[in-house]
Amino acid sequence: MYKHLLKTLPLVAATAGMLWTTTPAYACGGTFCDAPGQQVDQTGEVIAFVIDGPMVEAHIQIQYNPNTEADQFAWVVPVQQVPSFRVGSDPFFQNLLAGTVPTYALNTNFEPCGGETEDPTTGDPTGVTSTGDGSGTDTDDIPPEVVHEETVGAFDVVVLEGGTVDSLMMWLADNGYQQDMAAAPIFQEYLDENYKFVAFKLTQNAEVDAIHPVVLEYEGSEPCVPIRLTRIAAEEDMEIRAFFLGNNRTVPSNYRHVLVNHVKIDWFNLGSVASQYKELITLAVDAFKAEGHAFVTEYAGDSAVVPRAGIHSPLWAADGFAGSQAVDAVNTLTGQGIMECFDNFCNYYHPLLQSLLNQYLPIPEGMTDGEFYGCLECFPDLIDANAWGDGSEFGGAYQERIIDPGLHAEQLLDTWPYLTRMYTTISPGEMTEDPMFHQNPSLGTVNNRITGSRTITCDNDRIVTIPPDREIFVPQGLPWPDFGDEMPYTVEVQTIALEGAPQTLVDNDPIIVDLIEQWNSQHGWPPEPTGTTGDSESGTTDGTAGTDGTTSGDTAGTAGTAGTAGPGSTGTSDSATGGNQDGGGCGCRQATPADGALALGFGLGLLGLTRRRRR
Repeated sequence: MYKHLLKTLPLVAATAGMLWTTTPAYACGGTFCDAPGQQVDQTGEVIAFVIDGPMVEAHIQIQYNPNTEADQFAWVVPVQQVPSFRVGSDPFFQNLLAGTVPTYALNTNFEPCGGETEDPTTGDPTGVTSTGDGSGTDTDDIPPEVVHEETVGAFDVVVLEGGTVDSLMMWLADNGYQQDMAAAPIFQEYLDENYKFVAFKLTQNAEVDAIHPVVLEYEGSEPCVPIRLTRIAAEEDMEIRAFFLGNNRTVPSNYRHVLVNHVKIDWFNLGSVASQYKELITLAVDAFKAEGHAFVTEYAGDSAVVPRAGIHSPLWAADGFAGSQAVDAVNTLTGQGIMECFDNFCNYYHPLLQSLLNQYLPIPEGMTDGEFYGCLECFPDLIDANAWGDGSEFGGAYQERIIDPGLHAEQLLDTWPYLTRMYTTISPGEMTEDPMFHQNPSLGTVNNRITGSRTITCDNDRIVTIPPDREIFVPQGLPWPDFGDEMPYTVEVQTIALEGAPQTLVDNDPIIVDLIEQWNSQHGWPPEPTGTTGDSESGTTDGTAGTDGTTSGDTAGTAGTAGTAGPGSTGTSDSATGGNQDGGGCGCRQATPADGALALGFGLGLLGLTRRRRR
């Protein structure tokens, strides 16, 4: 039975309140944009998978509560086999997020009126900004066996096998790994499925600013994010973003795939798109047939979209530090372009560099880093010679934590041509099943830039077209239409098999088109033709346009109203059938070929099987 379990890496934060954060990016396209494209907020948990034939790499970005003390930081990852470990790259994650962040932009045009064109701020009075216990075992049981132990960057890592819940938790406590008693019944689930556990804690003298991503590599072709352990500390609507590098687009196996309805975004208030977007996704993945177990695709396409700056530089070199003097360290790093100091202020061009300097060149009490590192030769008597030693330890840490991870990440981007970014929000009561994922070579790309156009008429009315070619007429002085609860949050809810187009479980496109037509008609749009007769097309939806994952690249098109079918009426490659089905709440269990399942799992948390609060 267990030979079919996915060899996956459920992530569990043993310290409550762990926070995952990222750096947003800005983008804006088109002829005229009402401010930079408004980016989606990117807080939440982030993991990246590389699917390399018989091997899978899981890159896990570890974020933490800044109020956490170093000796309180520990986390546990359930695994099916002992993986190999290496330090991961923070700039790799930052650039993955920056290069694929969903952005909304509204380009503006003006109807020719035979006179001067009005300024959009005066021609658009709405002020568009746009863009328990539960272990049930004896406490006298044999403790878990330590089957692997090593130091990886700033972490002491052990792999534990066997034992019982009580003995496992006692071992963790006795060895300085903080854990939560609420995890006991979830540990039992994984023990029942023959999982091992990887336990991480910071090495002695390491502070939380030294925390870095970790990479786990193991045999298998199916990523999975076990979320069950995370539920003990998760908040409502916790965000998860998962990246996949490979040869083809990646989709969920045992979770649904959702195409969201961009009409639910207030296109006249894109300045608040970050909060709007999370609510849109939250309600979309909670929709009928999605039921809180669904993902959207935010980007799918060429991995070249990821910027390379800051990940690695050929100037970075560690070999010159062995046998060097501490007083020369900053000058050497400055020459490598990874930091610079001036006017008692230092810039660090890698997020781990300052923590390394703090460890091997500690700043004297009462001084700032800019004062000390900016002029080491001014304070030779204040340099801690014992901490620096002969420079070889600093050079080794520099190589392991900064140079090698960056070089490896750069090689991954060079090797794998296709990148998929997926997103969901999930609450503790929904963390009952570990999401799994697989590649499907039949699917099209997904653009992360969702761009609409607005034409301001001579009467200062607005005709707004948003993906996929939905035309909405908004008279002068009116805000963006609300449409009420009748307007669905999803265009489609799908399942997707290993090959072929998706199977549509719910198709709301006719409802969306009808509600838009009703709105337009109530406001006199389109205007009655004068001196002609015949049918008119109110617009089409073209399944090949727009974005999916927030959405529309996968949406099937619909026919134009009272006219011939629009170009999207034949749909796209993602509108047919698939072979996915619901699975049990396994710890990233491998599906049969009929399930079409590849799995990737994050552990979130179970606080009761309650549905997410509706807004």
